Amino acid sequence: MTDSRYLKRTIVKEVIASTFLNEERTLRIYLPPGYNEVLSYPVVYCQDGEEFFNFGRIATYANQLILDEGAEPFIIVGIEVDVKKRTAEYAPFGNLHEAYTRCVAEEIIPFVEQKYRARSDERILAGDSLGGSLSLHLSLLYPGEFPRIISLSGAFYEESQEILARTANLDWLNVYMIVGLQENEYETDHGIFDFVDLNRRTRDLLLERGATVRYSEKEGKHLWGFWQKELLDALKYFLTV
Repeated sequence: MTDSRYLKRTIVKEVIASTFLNEERTLRIYLPPGYNEVLSYPVVYCQDGEEFFNFGRIATYANQLILDEGAEPFIIVGIEVDVKKRTAEYAPFGNLHEAYTRCVAEEIIPFVEQKYRARSDERILAGDSLGGSLSLHLSLLYPGEFPRIISLSGAFYEESQEILARTANLDWLNVYMIVGLQENEYETDHGIFDFVDLNRRTRDLLLERGATVRYSEKEGKHLWGFWQKELLDALKYFLTV
């Protein structure tokens, strides 16, 4: 990806004060080529926002899709996270989970939609590992508000599957899931897990409840080196015809 046009990007930083988290939170916002206040745009909201930009190269991929592959221009919002609090915020068993999900849904998204020409009816949530499962939890907590999810090796632990199992109908939900086949013994800060099995089980639970699921397993490890290669296809799935 050496075309210099892909590297000319407009990325702005915003800082919002969160009442729910009682702290400030930084956002990285990519605006597409030719961004125009007269128009409106789909939005991809990314957990681990700094990593999506730095390691996932999501802004470069966005330029490629828009400039060369016919994608409708879209905005990207990367929500940055303190890695020390990540599990507490992202995991359903974390002590900051409720505060964080409310921050995203009730503070960050309204801020973005008020300041930028972001469409409220075309939101995509994206995340890797716990960020993928957090995206699903947000969607379940606010039914119909976040109908499209990109999950890169989602950390769908037992608690997440139990929450999903209690949900009756998900025929409004569309999920793109990818997991690496070398993630079958991945060590986390609270145990060793088979992410392939966790994702298969979650896929089945989603399908049983009527969700649309695009599911893939490929050679790969629980690393951005794997996810970066898959991110372009994930974006294409939702943002190109």
